[in-house]
Amino acid sequence: MTQVDLNSDIGESFGPWPMGDDVSMLSIVTSANIACGFHAGDPAGIFAVLKNAARLGVSVGAHVGYRDLVGFGRRNMDPLSEELTGDTIYQIGALQGLAKAAGTTVRYVKPHGALYNTIAHDARQASDVIAAIKAVDPSLQLMVLSGTPIVEQARSAGLTVICEAFADRAYNADGSLVSRRLPGSVVHDPELVASRMLSLVREGTIQAIDGTEIELEAQSICVHGDTPAAVSIARAVRQALISNGVVLKTFAHG
Repeated sequence: MTQVDLNSDIGESFGPWPMGDDVSMLSIVTSANIACGFHAGDPAGIFAVLKNAARLGVSVGAHVGYRDLVGFGRRNMDPLSEELTGDTIYQIGALQGLAKAAGTTVRYVKPHGALYNTIAHDARQASDVIAAIKAVDPSLQLMVLSGTPIVEQARSAGLTVICEAFADRAYNADGSLVSRRLPGSVVHDPELVASRMLSLVREGTIQAIDGTEIELEAQSICVHGDTPAAVSIARAVRQALISNGVVLKTFAHG
């Protein structure tokens, strides 16, 4: 029986500025990557999202990022190791406190945006994030981009790694994500996205932007929560997978 996790980045609203439909998304996904306040999110909004996740039985992960509210965590940065390690510990700890108050538990860590893409290949910054996770709780799982060097680096360091594929992002032939600065980097058609994800789960392959088929290991599929068609895309992916016998279940233990 084929099984996969469906996740989304949520909790990214800030004060009166909404970002995404978190309530609807939580009714669709099995895991939620929740902002920790550095790239997006505020304590009251994060707490509300955590309470909804607890009510719906959705697993919770810390969506840690660079200290970059203005750039939404999508600008490349090069913090010192002690800064990045400390910032990561701080964010995980903040979410753990809010999660406990909301009646749930942080089960994993998924870096956000530029940090996510940087640590996929930058061994030094990856080591800083890995060290931070191990310092807080070595049982926390780490969600990273499938097919990149950090997969083996984190596993060698003793962490459980969850390989992730992106439903609504285009891929280069080498398995990397197409830069958001380029046209076609985000796939907006719900039916096309659903078809791509069904192929990925069934065959372990996805079509790159140049038309080539690439192999990807994926225990979890992400649908971004901040795109205009996010909820429609997530629903289409969920329906396509379930109707074809795929079981949607969180990878998170405990």
